[in-house]
Amino acid sequence: MDRTLAVMRHGSIPGASGRVRTLTLLGDPVLHTACEEVTDFGPELGRLIEDMFATMYAAQGVGLAANQIGVSKRVFVYDCPDDEDVRHLGHVVNPRLVEADGVTVRGPEGCLSLPGLEAGTPRFDHAVVEGVDLRGEPVRVHGSGWFARCLQHECDHLEGGVYTDRVTGWRRRRVLRAAARASWNV
Repeated sequence: MDRTLAVMRHGSIPGASGRVRTLTLLGDPVLHTACEEVTDFGPELGRLIEDMFATMYAAQGVGLAANQIGVSKRVFVYDCPDDEDVRHLGHVVNPRLVEADGVTVRGPEGCLSLPGLEAGTPRFDHAVVEGVDLRGEPVRVHGSGWFARCLQHECDHLEGGVYTDRVTGWRRRRVLRAAARASWNV
């Protein structure tokens, strides 16, 4: 059995056997193009997920989509609390946002692909994502509060979007100006 898959199955710390990859920054075309469905559920997918966890933890994030490390595949990982401080840890392959409803909350949102920047971004306070795990087994992830924001954010990435696409008016202008000053190709 592939070592990465074995490590993930036996419950050790996700990312412990992964390598930290370079983050893709705003303006890179891979961030602005819808990702491809995963069709190969072999050892390479397990390694990708391990690398994504390692990269997310190294960058001190709570979620990471594959295109944020330059891989145009429909996969994201998360280690994110909800508003009740309950920790949610996992990954979703070929995710679909099947519910996003409830109260719309405008809260501060950042992104590992726009380091150091954030803007008040409207998101629903409830979300449900369906997909599969690295073995192709169905998963359904429910999120509320902060975790719902994370699920919506990562699904947006896999569709080629970033949170600044949801920000309007002066908030959008402010964050895009700050990104341009940081020498990103906006």
